[in-house]
Amino acid sequence: MLLLNATYEPLTALPLRRAIVLLVCGKAEVVHDDPAGALLHSARLEVTVPSVIRLENYVRVPYRAKVPLTRAGVMYRDHYRCVYCGARAETIDHVIPRSRSGPHSWTNCVASCARCNHRKSDKLLSELGWTLPRKPTAPKGPHWRLLAGVRHTDPLWLPYLEPAA
Repeated sequence: MLLLNATYEPLTALPLRRAIVLLVCGKAEVVHDDPAGALLHSARLEVTVPSVIRLENYVRVPYRAKVPLTRAGVMYRDHYRCVYCGARAETIDHVIPRSRSGPHSWTNCVASCARCNHRKSDKLLSELGWTLPRKPTAPKGPHWRLLAGVRHTDPLWLPYLEPAA
């Protein structure tokens, strides 16, 4: 479940239990119901499981300039596709291998299928005659901090995760 700040900025993904507590206590409101969502029943209350909720009061979030590097973030950035062959990505590969002093950073990590990762091994791209279709970059924006730590992104969240234009 996606939690938005009072200004509709994405904050985090919440477990269902925490989201329901925020709703029942009046600290949050439902922004988007999941049409296929379940119903939760109690002795006196019936609540539809929402997909997106928004806090009633603004919460100040400390600014972090860098988006943390995570496997989920690299996969999302590369659209879950191998940068070398375009197949479904299963692993993360360091363009300049760690064994050759390559950094563990956004600009050196790419999504890769197991076959290409195994073929590349600890070689440089120039040794194999391979090239990258695009240079890996570090993502920017508050929505990336959220996406970097989430394993599953509900398609209903996408309108709320787009950067403000």
